[in-house]
Amino acid sequence: QLHTCSQCGKSFRQKGVLKKHMRIHTGEKPYTCPQCGRSFADASGLSYHLHIHSGEKPFSCDQCGKDFISPSNLKNHLKVHSDEKPQFISSSHLKEHLTVHSDEKPHVCSYCGKCFSWLTSYKLHQKTHNEVKYHMCFECDKSFTRADHLKRHQIIHTGEKPYKCSYCDKSFTLSEHLKIHERVHTGEKLYHCTQCEESF
Repeated sequence: QLHTCSQCGKSFRQKGVLKKHMRIHTGEKPYTCPQCGRSFADASGLSYHLHIHSGEKPFSCDQCGKDFISPSNLKNHLKVHSDEKPQFISSSHLKEHLTVHSDEKPHVCSYCGKCFSWLTSYKLHQKTHNEVKYHMCFECDKSFTRADHLKRHQIIHTGEKPYKCSYCDKSFTLSEHLKIHERVHTGEKLYHCTQCEESF
């Protein structure tokens, strides 16, 4: 039995899916973020949004290792590795993206002067100055504004090295250390001197 939307005529096999669809027409957003009060039409939207607060980026690009907070962000990024051009939902998103191709860092922290290309990175950084550090390490006295920073810190105490080199037996505590190490095997040199021909 099909369940049909009275507003637009779209049909769905499950009643729950129709109920979720109806929120497009009603504007109902029953899922609210406990940290900032922003509301969402479905649970998955809230779930992806919460990654902004935690700093977690569970969706990784298998081509370059870059991490993202949602599957849609990853999907859009994958266009960088293909002939398909990335698309943006607004001119402000496009404008922010264009800073990737320049040295421009328009977002300046008023507390410490640190500069950022991305508004989201700037906002996350601002929290380090004005947010209560709720995430405490039970091994030492350090506390952190973000759960992912605490998790990263705790590796110091556990000695865990979860990032393994795919070319040799070496392991690393941080993913960025692994990426730097693997360039020894691949010969990749990302940094080019503007004064001479040397690459590093």
